[in-house]
Order: sequence, then C-alpha cells, then structure tokens
Amino acid sequence: MRLKTVRLVVMLALVILTAPLIAEAQQPKHVPRIGLLITNSRAAESTSIEAFHRGLQALGYVEGQNIMMEYRFADGNLEQLPQFAAELVQLNVAVIVTTGTPPTRAAQQATKTIPIVMTVVGDPLGGGFVASLAQPGENITGLTQMTPQLNGKRRELLKEAFPEIARVAVFVDTTVTAEAFQETQRAAEALGLPLQSLEVRGPNPDVDGAFSTATRQRADALLIPPGPVLNLHRKRAVDLAAQSRLPAMYFYRAFVEDGGLMSYGPSLPDLFRRAATYGDKILQGTKPADLPVEQPMKFELVINLKTAKALGITLSPTLLFQADEVIQ
Repeated sequence: MRLKTVRLVVMLALVILTAPLIAEAQQPKHVPRIGLLITNSRAAESTSIEAFHRGLQALGYVEGQNIMMEYRFADGNLEQLPQFAAELVQLNVAVIVTTGTPPTRAAQQATKTIPIVMTVVGDPLGGGFVASLAQPGENITGLTQMTPQLNGKRRELLKEAFPEIARVAVFVDTTVTAEAFQETQRAAEALGLPLQSLEVRGPNPDVDGAFSTATRQRADALLIPPGPVLNLHRKRAVDLAAQSRLPAMYFYRAFVEDGGLMSYGPSLPDLFRRAATYGDKILQGTKPADLPVEQPMKFELVINLKTAKALGITLSPTLLFQADEVIQ
C-alpha cells in the first residue's frame, strides 16, 4: 500500500513539474507577417514575387510555417494604395515591403513605426523617404534603382545605337520626382542632344496622345524612363512605338519582352531577392535606421532583334556584343 502511495506521489510531482512545459509547447508560436504593397497586379509582378520568396527560402523562411505573407495588389489603381497601406498597418505586420515610389509614399504616410523596405524607388532622397543612403534615419530603408544616374547611361546607349538622331522625346511620369528628368536633361546636354518632354499622368494617362505629339514634333527616338504609370501601360507604349516606327529605349526588360526595342536598367528580380535580406535583418531585431540603402548590383542591357528587323534597323555588332540578352 505504501509503494502505491509513493508511486502516486511521484506521478503527481511529475505532472506538476511538466505541466508548464506541456502548456508552453501547446501554445502556438508567433509567426511574423510581412506585408507586400504592390502597384501592379500579381501576374505582372510574378517574377519579382518569386524572387522575393527565393530570397526568403535561402534564409530559412517557409511561407505558412515560420513566416506569413499579406499581399495588397493595387492592379494599377494608385488611389487604392493608401487604403491598402492602412490595412497592413491595422494587421500589425512586422515589415512592409513596397514596390516603387507611390506605394512607399502610401506606407510612409500610414506608419512611422512599422519598418518599411522599399524596392524599385528611383530617388529615395528626392522622394523624402530617407535622410541619406548611408543613414536612412527613420523607419524606411531598402534598395534604390538609381533612376537619375541610369538615365544618362540609357541616353548614351541610345546615341550609340543611333548616332544620327537629333531629337529625342522623353515620356515623363509625373508620379515620380523631378530629379530623374533633370538628370536626363543634363546627360542629354552633355551629348548635344535636345530633349522633348512629354508628360503622362495617371490613373488614365493619354499615352496615345503623347505618341501623337512625339510623331507630330518629329522626334527621332523615344526614351521611356521609369515610372509606375508607364509601367502599367507598357504593352500599349510598345505597340504605339512600333506603329510610330520610332526606336525606343526602355528602363526594364519587361518592355523588351513585350516587343520593345531595347532596355537598360537594374535586374528587378535581383532587387527583390535582396529585399528579403532586409526583411530578415529587421525580423532579427535590426532597426531600419541602421540599415543603409543599397544600390543595384546587377544591370541588364536587353535587345529585341526581331523588333529591330521589323523597324528596318541594323544595330552595330559592338552594341549587340554589350547586350546581356538578345531576343531573337
């Protein structure tokens, strides 16, 4: 009888000692959530989103297990961005990842505390998102696509491809800062090449009217710099360039894949892959203010040779040799 009593006492002691451990094990672990605030549709940004997921996976994150994702796609409607940003704040996500200037602006206005990782922002200083690239200052950091500096390079490549051009029409997306166009002007002046500025405004920009103006004013070529409005209407822009028979330099390879002539710019999938590293560091406790803004490391010159032939254009072997990819 005494032996049974001793056993019962031991069992009760074990239950008392292990109960907190069992209860702790049964409690669901906190899984952080990352919010993605995206201007375009899921389909339009599928490649970049996949790159972001690959970046997270390389760091040990598996969606649905130790990380959750909250997506907000504006599908080209920039007016929806503030509402979506507010929703992500209300969900108390751990990090908000943005794609471009308008969603970054919406997130900035929605929260001063939740960390924001920006991508595809051409001018974070001019946009007022950070105090400096080295010391962002507040709750925003991430990656810039170096739009102002790259416009000069695009201009040089356009001049190299078409040495005899005398007038270039530049489509200016009014949703981005003026610094990008000013830098393009400076680069054009250095090459002795006058610019013809054509504004496009959202949410329903007159892309057709801009092309008509370029043709009427006898532009020899087109320069399509970065901007969410033009990116949303890229297929229409590419089709109109073909109809106008004007050679065009674009800022992302997606335009060339849709039939545009040539593009030069940073690799967007690479920027999104690197954005995952920012998210990881922030989840580990690093403050955005302590994470310097990084610049692109991978650039692409993409040429559509089929489009060149359709326009009756012969591109120099030197230019084709520089290309990272030639679409046949």
